[in-house]
Amino acid sequence: MSDAPQPALPRMTRQRAAVLVALESSEDFLSAQQWHESLRDHGSAIGLATVYRTLQALAETGEVDAVRDAAGEVLYRRCGNRTRHHHHLRCRECGAAVEIEGPGVEEWASGIGERYGYSHVEHMIELTGLCRRCTTKEG
Repeated sequence: MSDAPQPALPRMTRQRAAVLVALESSEDFLSAQQWHESLRDHGSAIGLATVYRTLQALAETGEVDAVRDAAGEVLYRRCGNRTRHHHHLRCRECGAAVEIEGPGVEEWASGIGERYGYSHVEHMIELTGLCRRCTTKEG
C-alpha cells in the first residue's frame, strides 16, 4: 500500500449515511445500480447519481473496496478490514466475496519494485471463481 495521504472523508449527509447502512447489510460486491435498487427497495428516495458519487468518494477514501467485473463495471463492498491491505476471492456469478491474505504476493510486489528502483509500489489482485452456491446451481 502507498504511504500517500488518503483524501479527506466527505461530510456525512443523510444520503451518505443511507449508503453506508446499506453497505453494512451485505458482504457481496454490487454495482452502484444494484446498491441503488436495494436502497429504493428499503424506502430510500436517494437518486442513482448520488449513489454513484457516494460510492466513488467512499472508494477514494478507502471506506469501501471497488473491483471491476468481467464486463468492466465497478462493484463496491464495505469490507470488515479497512485498515490493512487485503485481497478478495469473488464469485463471478453472485458477487459473494471473502477476504484473503496474500503475504507471498506482498513480498513479490515489493521485490519487483526494489529490483527496478521503485518505491511505494501498489497492486490490485483479484481472484474470481464460482462459490459453492453458484457451482451447485450450475450442476
